[in-house]
Amino acid sequence: MIQKENKTENKTEFLTKAKFTKMIGQCVIEKRMTHIDAIVYLCDENGIDIQDVKKYVSNVVKSKLESEAQALHYIPSNNDGKLPV
Repeated sequence: MIQKENKTENKTEFLTKAKFTKMIGQCVIEKRMTHIDAIVYLCDENGIDIQDVKKYVSNVVKSKLESEAQALHYIPSNNDGKLPV
């Protein structure tokens, strides 16, 4: 059990936004996941607490997450169904 904890610490020790973004992109393409699912999957696989992942998520991924969440009606869309006047 102790060895497993050390391995997860080593995996996340050198994790950067760029690496995590690349890992997300690979999961989306190879495993045909949404960005939301890819982040949850990567957190589970690498022993990262889901609450701590915010520091690894790039602005590009954040915008894709927002689009997915709006499409799934998890958050309200920006336009509220109204045409711009």
